[in-house]
Amino acid sequence: MSSMPFKSPEPDSARNSATIGKAVKIIGQIFSKEDLYVDGDVEGTIECQDNKLTVGPNGKLQAAVRAREVVVLGQVKGNVEANDRIDIRKDARLVGDIKTARIVIEDGAYFKGSIDIVKAEPAKAGAAGANAAGISASAPKPAPAPATPVGVGVTAGDVKR
Repeated sequence: MSSMPFKSPEPDSARNSATIGKAVKIIGQIFSKEDLYVDGDVEGTIECQDNKLTVGPNGKLQAAVRAREVVVLGQVKGNVEANDRIDIRKDARLVGDIKTARIVIEDGAYFKGSIDIVKAEPAKAGAAGANAAGISASAPKPAPAPATPVGVGVTAGDVKR
């Protein structure tokens, strides 16, 4: 029985995350190299480029946010940029512009701002290679070129005049 708590996966995940409690207020910049859970007040900037930021139900951010993934349960006022996804839960409030690859806004959440969906870079590289092959195969004939969408996967080296 004493070995059961040591085999539990919760301690491993707890070690890889930092928590800002609901009685804590931070004014300034936060840079984190681990997942971050904010249930207090933060004014300034938060950067967790390769990690997940969770704004707890008591969390109040007036900050510019950059993270891999952002989950909002509380309030955020400021621009949010997530490399992977943003999840705005039922009772959350987010006022600011969003830039992400994927987004979820649950029914009951409040959002005011703009959304910029950005594609992941590896998908663009694959599409560019496929389009470039299609263009070079039809290079002797100028007529098929308009069939390729303008600006998608076309580089200056692909077009010969």
